[in-house]
Amino acid sequence: MEKNWPELDYSSWSDTLDTLHQWLQIVGKIRLRAMPWINHSWHTSLYISPTGFTTQSIPYAGGLFQINFNFVDHELVIDSTFSKTEKLKLYPRTVADFYLELFEKLDKIGLDITIHASPNEMEPAIPFVENTHNQHYDADAVFNFWKVMVKINGVFTKFRGQFIGKCSPVHLFWGAFDLAVTRFSGRKAPLHPGGMPNMPLEVMQEAYSQEVSSAGFWPGAKDFPTPVFYAYCYPTPEDFSKQPVLPKEAFFSEEMGEFFLPYVIVQQSAEPEKMLMSFLESTYEAAAITGNWNRASLER
Repeated sequence: MEKNWPELDYSSWSDTLDTLHQWLQIVGKIRLRAMPWINHSWHTSLYISPTGFTTQSIPYAGGLFQINFNFVDHELVIDSTFSKTEKLKLYPRTVADFYLELFEKLDKIGLDITIHASPNEMEPAIPFVENTHNQHYDADAVFNFWKVMVKINGVFTKFRGQFIGKCSPVHLFWGAFDLAVTRFSGRKAPLHPGGMPNMPLEVMQEAYSQEVSSAGFWPGAKDFPTPVFYAYCYPTPEDFSKQPVLPKEAFFSEEMGEFFLPYVIVQQSAEPEKMLMSFLESTYEAAAITGNWNRASLER
């Protein structure tokens, strides 16, 4: 079994990442509309699978359907209890082309789902059917990225298992394109001020209606072209940023209000899993200590 973590250079696949992000938004919005509302928008997220990303099973009209990004064979697979499997090839194609063919397939299966057909949490929010700009797909780069996510998902899942309080799944949010896991103190939080582009205020306020300590991984963007692990808490105690965290390469961004650890530091370390776990555990402790969480009732 492979032990080394793959390299991940943002600049080498940024155009592909932008296109993939848009495709994920389309599939994520399908799950959002078909699923019943689950607290903190957990009904919207995707998950890491043995071949790529997946919606997992979605109840629909007395049956089920599921959409899988397969980054081994580079195809989008739609399984359901209503019809034979439908597939779309993943290759360099526009967002508009991907959107139109996907909804043709859904209609063929008999899945009548309408989405808000513009991206969230990004600018500019070009409607999917009009987006002929994003059209890159480097199959090798996407496969490599999925392998990175598999590694991270394993560590995040182990970290999640150490907590017996309320905790989110390890899930992929398609809005900002981050893999995240969130622990809850069990107490209500002050009303969140919002502030994400193209994100309804009420959605943000429900998502952060309770005190949280959250950690995740983000592959980077043009205004911050560095894949990073992050950790933050809400609300943010005044002394949170002053807490000692591991590893020594981790740092606190006053501008963003969270701790960061570049992916490359973890990837190049002798023990990537151990280093990442130290970041997850120490940043959680920073939140729990400064936020006066009742740790005895929340941790194993």
